[in-house]
Amino acid sequence: MTRSVPLRRLLVALLLSCTLLVSATACGDSGDSGSATGTGASTSASASVASPSASTEKQRLAKTRFVANAGLAAGATYQWIVKPYRAGTLKKGAEGRTFALVKAGLAGGFAYNRLKAATENAKGDPLLSKAVVPLTAGIESLKGMAAKLRNGQAGEGDIGAFESVIDSIKSAGKGAGAEVQDKVPSTSQLTG
Repeated sequence: MTRSVPLRRLLVALLLSCTLLVSATACGDSGDSGSATGTGASTSASASVASPSASTEKQRLAKTRFVANAGLAAGATYQWIVKPYRAGTLKKGAEGRTFALVKAGLAGGFAYNRLKAATENAKGDPLLSKAVVPLTAGIESLKGMAAKLRNGQAGEGDIGAFESVIDSIKSAGKGAGAEVQDKVPSTSQLTG
């Protein structure tokens, strides 16, 4: 029985020393050239290597995000604004008009929000930025459109303005190598 106490102390000491060794190695060093871990790389060399790939990654993600946001805006516009308008669901006396107007209003606000996000994403890519900058005025003109749609005051010109802005964004994206496909958002995405 007396042997178990020294063995227990030995195990505790071994465990503590391993823990200290692992935590010291996990903390790493600040990039000193004479470190014990053997990295030997200076911070300026690693920073210059990381920068070009980071900016390339940022540009690629900017295009991807632009395509996603513009696609959601296009899908929402077509599914819940243009299609019901052409079907006559948004006209007075139409069956299901109230629900269609609420959805159209939500879709209008959602599309405006996603278009604004898409223009912000476009700033991360030089070619895409040049293509999208002229469209910001058209996007801003859609700002009050959600309220018009919700109140049933949107006319053919308003629906045409939405379609025109979406088509312009799609063609600008295609010209910059970021083709936009319609992606219909779920109802929970519209309200969320």
